Amino acid sequence: MTAAARVLQQLVRRGETLAVAESLTGGLVAAELTSVPGASRSFRGSVTAYATPLKRDVLAVDGALLAARGAVDPEVARQMAIGVRRILGADWGVATTGVAGPDAQDGKPVGTVYVAVAGPGGAEKVAALRLNGDRADIRRESVRSLLELLSGELDDNASAQDTEQNGGN
Repeated sequence: MTAAARVLQQLVRRGETLAVAESLTGGLVAAELTSVPGASRSFRGSVTAYATPLKRDVLAVDGALLAARGAVDPEVARQMAIGVRRILGADWGVATTGVAGPDAQDGKPVGTVYVAVAGPGGAEKVAALRLNGDRADIRRESVRSLLELLSGELDDNASAQDTEQNGGN
């Protein structure tokens, strides 16, 4: 089973939805998810905010943060995930931002990538990646890493909910 199929299966089982915000991956995450039959049961949609002003104007990433640190930043990824979750009305939001190459961006070397997940109950996680390879390799690995991060968060979140429902700690 692919990572995309596993994530979608987890979401359907939970009765939850997903929205995606992409920068360096340029729609690859959405394409991977929608390649799975039945994706529409949980996938709401995506925003490809490739240009930095779109991160601010569409996804509500803080403009001062973007001005100070640039678009390739863990906090930017976190705010993108929160923003897409809000604007597309999803239970979960995920985001990618980074440098796929061939040139550095905002002082960050090629292969610097941040992927983020935001979910119900304040669930948030950002992973910093340092990827090797060419542009296609970096983008493909970013998609894989994001889907793995989300799958892990869905598992962790489900375990926490089970514990709460059973009165445990």
